[in-house]
Amino acid sequence: MLKVLSNTAEYIDFADEINSSSDFSLPVYSSAEELNQRLLDAPKQHNKLVLGYYEDGTIMGLFVLLVEEQDRYLEMLMPLSRSATAYGALLAFLKERYPGWQCDFVYNPGNYLLHSLLKENAAEFDTEQQKMVLTGGAAYTDDSRIVLYSPKYRDGYTAIHSTDVYWTAERVLEAPERFRVILALEAGEVVGYIDVTHNYDENEPFDVFVKESHRRRGYARAMLTKAIELNRPKAMMLTVNVDNAPAISLYESLGFERVEGQNNITAHLTL
Repeated sequence: MLKVLSNTAEYIDFADEINSSSDFSLPVYSSAEELNQRLLDAPKQHNKLVLGYYEDGTIMGLFVLLVEEQDRYLEMLMPLSRSATAYGALLAFLKERYPGWQCDFVYNPGNYLLHSLLKENAAEFDTEQQKMVLTGGAAYTDDSRIVLYSPKYRDGYTAIHSTDVYWTAERVLEAPERFRVILALEAGEVVGYIDVTHNYDENEPFDVFVKESHRRRGYARAMLTKAIELNRPKAMMLTVNVDNAPAISLYESLGFERVEGQNNITAHLTL
């Protein structure tokens, strides 16, 4: 049986048990403490849906989703279960309640139960993401080509921004409490950008981009260095395609290290 939960305090031990498994842990959270706090806060937030799956009165699955009604969009934030039946019941519920909506699932690549179910339902899969954390940091040198976003750069920023993502330029600019936007300029033209969070204890660049015609000129390094400097003394992590050797090399040169066993994968499914 699947039901909506208004309180998750009694399920913290269950969440910790699932999260301790190498195949079913949630690598997007930096610690068990962070996961537990997010789990406790979720039922209080208007845009979160918390579901529990039970068999004979015993919790077998705990799921937290982001719900964006206006955009008809869902994102699976916490898939906590080692039960194929629980995942099947969840997907059936989502299809019935949110037909035609886009749903993104972010999960541990080792979670073969969820992966198999999504594959059976013709989901599209992104490349596995390598998690990296900042442990050092190159010395910061101010670069006049790198500036913080201001409204006068809106057209240039939105013109080159990725469009096949949830966090489009428009959504990023509507969430200044969450995102900081750093731009690369050449002769007044926006040629690159980074969207990076700033409101967490551990922040993350969501999107790093430089126009192809302006690559190999140090813009990505300069923007990342600026992002790291502005983020201090907070922690920083990022994810990168496991097969993107040049990007991984760049991040390592800036003080990031690979974290083994904490990769993630994203699947896209129309319900």
